[in-house]
Amino acid sequence: MPITLTKESRAEALRSIERYFSENFDEPIGNIAAGALLNFFIEEVGPSIYNAAVAEVQERLQARVAEIDIEVHEDEFQYWRKFDAARAKPRR
Repeated sequence: MPITLTKESRAEALRSIERYFSENFDEPIGNIAAGALLNFFIEEVGPSIYNAAVAEVQERLQARVAEIDIEVHEDEFQYWRKFDAARAKPRR
């Protein structure tokens, strides 16, 4: 599954890269070079970040699924217990 950015996110990322270079290096980076750098990181590092996020989501979902029986558990064979409890109450 290819990792892509929305048009707005890509534009924001490019502005951020350009600002980072202008504030941290003697030479600014142009828009085309910033785009190439962004593409490199998306293709090279993006899958590692993506896979880590997927693994975290899987872990959280597995924990939630493990708790489903607690959340939706219904006691079985309760009719006679309720019936006997109602009979045991003193009448006025």
